[in-house]
Amino acid sequence: MPLLDRTGSAEDRWTRSEGAAIGNIPAAIVPWEVLAAALDAQEPEQVIGVILPNSVPFAALEPFLPRLALVAIAFPAYSDGRGFSLARQIRRAGFAGEVRASGPLIADQFAYALSCGFDTIELPEASAARQPVPQWLRARDTFSATYQRGYSESGRNVLDQRRAARAAAPIAAE
Repeated sequence: MPLLDRTGSAEDRWTRSEGAAIGNIPAAIVPWEVLAAALDAQEPEQVIGVILPNSVPFAALEPFLPRLALVAIAFPAYSDGRGFSLARQIRRAGFAGEVRASGPLIADQFAYALSCGFDTIELPEASAARQPVPQWLRARDTFSATYQRGYSESGRNVLDQRRAARAAAPIAAE
């Protein structure tokens, strides 16, 4: 599956495992259902990531975050936005590892995904063929401002920009 980061195509250093037997895989992504067993089997120099269904509550994931290097959130469809909320919760909890969206997102969601805290987007082959990398990069730069507060780039909130403009404007004489 093709991988994108904020600059375009990215190399994927991670290997997916179907179960908890991760052996000598240096950077292994395991399914949510076997995460605890995989962490128990983790070797000293090994890093572990998890592929997380977007229906898993953040409270269930939170105890594992300090031991993870990657959280890949599965998007079953581009119209299912629960993964965006989950990414925000993960970042607000202080997770500094890679947060990956995995599934059929569309290019129009790229800027928002990055704002929510995703580092990478892993696309099915069909999605990548329908919307090539240049289209994703154009979509990333389409929006210069957001309505939501609290995302990674300060100064992009429309309401904050308006408030700052009013404060900087000279006071009209009456």
